[in-house]
Amino acid sequence: MTGSQAISPATGKRKPLGMALLRNAPALLLASPFLFIAAFTLLAAFTPTADLNRGQLGSFTLENFRLAWESADFPRLYANTLLFTLGLLLVQLFTVTTAGFALAQLKVRGRNAVFYLILAQLFLPPSALILPNYLLIHRLGLSDTLTALALPYVASATGAFLLRQGFLQVPRELLDAARVDGATPWQILYRVMLPLVRPQLAAFALVSLVYHWNEFLWPLVVIQSPEKRVLSLGFAAFARSAESGMEWGLIAAGAVLVALPLVLGFLLFQRAFVEAFARSGLKG
Repeated sequence: MTGSQAISPATGKRKPLGMALLRNAPALLLASPFLFIAAFTLLAAFTPTADLNRGQLGSFTLENFRLAWESADFPRLYANTLLFTLGLLLVQLFTVTTAGFALAQLKVRGRNAVFYLILAQLFLPPSALILPNYLLIHRLGLSDTLTALALPYVASATGAFLLRQGFLQVPRELLDAARVDGATPWQILYRVMLPLVRPQLAAFALVSLVYHWNEFLWPLVVIQSPEKRVLSLGFAAFARSAESGMEWGLIAAGAVLVALPLVLGFLLFQRAFVEAFARSGLKG
């Protein structure tokens, strides 16, 4: 920002600050309750619980974070969550890329019907699939494992749709030139097309990481062993025990520890994320 001008993250162009604020006023208005909750949680995390119980804010302490770290096995929770989310993302990137390529470029009968069936899955709420997914996991003998957490999500209808739309935008001339040079379909996919759909891949990766990092219901159904819990389950158990003693500062500190990796990741790669969503056509 320079003077009374702001720089658009997506375009890099300068525009008047007043116009930017006016244009983003609806978004800021809708986000204000969430910003207030986030600010209060952050402030409460650094405030002694005794002061919070008296309705006082402003005192600074790191004791809440020390107690939260000692009360829950955060190293194991972080490790389980990273293994689940990152491992699943690697598999998803392969499945959605190949599915999007097949739906966009392979000329086979019934391709559109398969695409519409994939889109129909988007209209099913995740909670409606919990019972059949659990029965399948139980029959496979994978209950109470991190594999069971990831298995229902290895194929993503959202990712397949997003990558299909990206592949359809690749100029046909590039594909024809690659075929003339003798490239195989796999070479065309990984050497020609993938570099052109990086914004779609980045956008999908961000959505996948945030969704599965915060997922609670499916891990609650599948995981029983404390040592295999992910952050969402570990924090819920930690919050229940702290809530009984009205340790609100402790709960706020735990919430900050859970959200901190995602917040740091977004702050470090904010520009890349914004450009990915802008170029991929996703909004909201």
